[in-house]
Amino acid sequence: MKRIFIDAAKCDGCKNCTFACMQAHREKPGSIYDLDLLDPGNETRNVIRLDGKGGYLPIFCRHCAEPECVAACMSGALKKDSVTGHVQYDPDRCGRCFMCVMSCSFGNIKPDTLTGSKIVKCDFCKRDDENPNCVRSCPRKAIYVEDVFWSEVSL
Repeated sequence: MKRIFIDAAKCDGCKNCTFACMQAHREKPGSIYDLDLLDPGNETRNVIRLDGKGGYLPIFCRHCAEPECVAACMSGALKKDSVTGHVQYDPDRCGRCFMCVMSCSFGNIKPDTLTGSKIVKCDFCKRDDENPNCVRSCPRKAIYVEDVFWSEVSL
């Protein structure tokens, strides 16, 4: 199973991952060069924050081995795919209780800005066979994907 890893020491805060994520999930086709950053419909599934020590802290969904968000989801809208290991979201099943938002250990899940009626979280760009856009766009290779065995992985 593939999992996103982060080497925060390599991150220079360029936000290429953020823009690549927004581009991958936008409604209208296009490139990163015509991405409207002011459109609330163009949301990223990751965030880069200052770490308070002069560096950056990339925050991404870890698709945890035992995801608290899935355990907290009363409607069954969040499920861990047994084949890919990715936590998947079904907005049609979502009860909008946002317990997943409150239970995420990494603070990565959030309500969408446009309607506030669904959550926004990493879906691995819906790719199982290649790296998601954030990984492919990182010039410093601070974000990377590795195959892991879930029995060997902790949060």
